[in-house]
Amino acid sequence: MTTTSKLILIAGPYRSGTGDDPGLLAANLARLEEAAWPIFQLGHVPMIGEWVALPVLRGGGATSVADPLAKEVLYPTAERLLQHCDAVLRLPGESTGADQDVAIAQERGLPVYYRVEDIPAA
Repeated sequence: MTTTSKLILIAGPYRSGTGDDPGLLAANLARLEEAAWPIFQLGHVPMIGEWVALPVLRGGGATSVADPLAKEVLYPTAERLLQHCDAVLRLPGESTGADQDVAIAQERGLPVYYRVEDIPAA
């Protein structure tokens, strides 16, 4: 079954278990980004909350995700993005933020996928 192109939020661990270590954060972001190409190949537009939140955080003067401003930017950015997304891909791993993304998606009746292979092609 084919479907129209969707904006799909990729949700998974970013800060969880990193102690805010820049190398570990970068590795987690790279894992999130690994799902972007397969989603794009299926005809959809991949989205990762940190792609939006991190520049906003820097624009607000924060120098790291440990800055107190992060609480006002990271989760709220994902929540705002979900107003525009059509689905969520939840990647494995412990993540409070990703769990919140799934809960919001479910409240809004959006599909939540747990494997790229389950996302229908556009």
